[in-house]
Amino acid sequence: MGYAHEYAEAVLHRGRVPMEPADFVPDWPDGPRRGKFYPGVESLALPDGNDLPAAPARTGLLPPTGAKDGPWRGAGPGGEGGSDKGAAPGGQRGFTLPLLSAMLKDSYGLTGRRLGIQANSDLSGLPFHTHANWSRGTAGGGGLYPVGVHWVSGPSGPLTPGIHHYDVQRHSVQRLLTGDVTDRVREALGADAPAEALETDQYLLLGVKYWQNTFKYNSFGYHVVCTDVGTLVQTWRVWAAAHGLRTAPVLWFDEPRLNGLLGTVGEEESVFAVVPLRWEGAAAPRTAEVTGPDPAVRHRDVERSRTVVRFPTVLAMHAATVAGATDRPAPGALAPAAARPVPEGGTRVALPAPAFPDTPVRHVLRSRRSSFGRFDAARPVTPGQLSAVLAACAATSLGEETAAGGEAARQVRLYAFVNHVAGTAPGAYVYDPDAGDLSLVVPGPQGAFLQRNYFLANYNLEQAGVALVPTVRTSAVLDAVGDRGYRLAVGTAGAVAQTFYLAASALSLGAGVALGFDNVSFVERLGLEGTAEAPLLIMALGNERPGPADFRHEIA
Repeated sequence: MGYAHEYAEAVLHRGRVPMEPADFVPDWPDGPRRGKFYPGVESLALPDGNDLPAAPARTGLLPPTGAKDGPWRGAGPGGEGGSDKGAAPGGQRGFTLPLLSAMLKDSYGLTGRRLGIQANSDLSGLPFHTHANWSRGTAGGGGLYPVGVHWVSGPSGPLTPGIHHYDVQRHSVQRLLTGDVTDRVREALGADAPAEALETDQYLLLGVKYWQNTFKYNSFGYHVVCTDVGTLVQTWRVWAAAHGLRTAPVLWFDEPRLNGLLGTVGEEESVFAVVPLRWEGAAAPRTAEVTGPDPAVRHRDVERSRTVVRFPTVLAMHAATVAGATDRPAPGALAPAAARPVPEGGTRVALPAPAFPDTPVRHVLRSRRSSFGRFDAARPVTPGQLSAVLAACAATSLGEETAAGGEAARQVRLYAFVNHVAGTAPGAYVYDPDAGDLSLVVPGPQGAFLQRNYFLANYNLEQAGVALVPTVRTSAVLDAVGDRGYRLAVGTAGAVAQTFYLAASALSLGAGVALGFDNVSFVERLGLEGTAEAPLLIMALGNERPGPADFRHEIA
């Protein structure tokens, strides 16, 4: 049993036994930047992405009628963006510079400034420019956004081959290294990597600078950054599916080697995922023997903090998850860790077939935000709205890399704590994605339980129409694929959170996702002892009070 098991248990019980260092207090004035700063590095502005061709209004949250695979398992041509003209090898459409630029802007770029009367603890500082709340399409744990995006481009791309960092503040790329290193990236992925990862010379590397998160969350920060990687990966998958494209992350690779290319020290900043991109009109790259030592980025991010603290627990989790970085699990390895099926029988509540309105994915992403105490119980959620959100969340998976026969094992089980859903009695239910209905677990009102076991004061969970709680069998995932599976298990929860936010946005509902709650109380409430199911999030959904006092200034 590896160290990740110990860490997972500590996270699960942190509501009752604080994680060390229990007396840690963030030094807010000395906090790090929310991004990177490379002084003197050449910067290339990206297209604004607003001139993409007119496209059908698709959210990308559910597969087209009659399609077997959802957007998270791959989407072929004909989605938002039109035909398969310019399709890359394999028959799928390929990325272009305008498409990639638009995806980066819509997902992690800054899109506007928001102010509003709400219940979050940071409200008093938001009117000041130095504490401005800049909106992004992707959710970020604590609003910290510690994931760095590097574009490793080869000869088929529009830029001089090299390594480019995506500057979220300026929507530009900064060239950190000139020269084609994509053959070295392919070697780092391994010969047993998915074919699509080896048949391209364009990659997005997702790296995490630990201090950008741990300065606030200390030892819990490793869990949070895994969630953040999952939210960004899922945004790209939904965005790509809506445009007839596909993105799929690779989680097993030679991590120290990729860190070396980026010139980073793994204990401080490390690559968590690689996302290969099919490029329009590009042929599969020629296989060439790699000789000589790897080059490395020489530019260094300038740290803002005068004091940087390294937490032993985070260092231990980094070491544990890097140790098996190249040991890619065999196809079907995650099957023993799949979500448990819902037993037949019991009290069932039928739900309508899931459906979303015809809304462009960009609008969905630009409208996404957290409700922070604005829920209004006077207007219940409809069964149709609940059905759509549940179906989209249940289909979310990051396990395709270990899929058997092209089908990834379902890893998420969803519980619905119903407060105010039209025609549905209050109670705790489990969602059955195969039957498309709810099965009663605990009857009766759940509002008092939800609020009693929530740490913060920024939500009145009883006022939400429903609170969804996704579970992943975290310890079973670790048993199946080793300590590195922690990133997959918790990243999956992050992907579910992002799907939840986008589904709520598409339905014009309020939404809020929280990690600060007593996880064990939900295990006890739902009778999950001995199942390895770990409740990882609370996701509140509902209508908001009308006429909010909001200010929005769009910059994209």
